[in-house]
Amino acid sequence: MMQQNQFGQFKSSQPMAQVPPIVSTKDQLYLSDMLSWNLNACKKAHFFAQNCQTPELQQALEEAGQMHQRHYDRLLNHLNNQQNKPN
Repeated sequence: MMQQNQFGQFKSSQPMAQVPPIVSTKDQLYLSDMLSWNLNACKKAHFFAQNCQTPELQQALEEAGQMHQRHYDRLLNHLNNQQNKPN
């Protein structure tokens, strides 16, 4: 179902088929926050894994840290690829 916003544009619950050619300041701030959140979560998980005495918890924390590292890397890689594309 689509809803119309105050500017007469339709908002859809489906993801966009293509990335818009311009990233707004608000989008840039959100992307920066996402990078920070993932990097922080990765560091914290690694720290707690290093200080954990239970092997199962240590493994789970390492896996969580690796997941956040992958998310960070994927997002950064995507942003770098978009930046290097010719307009």
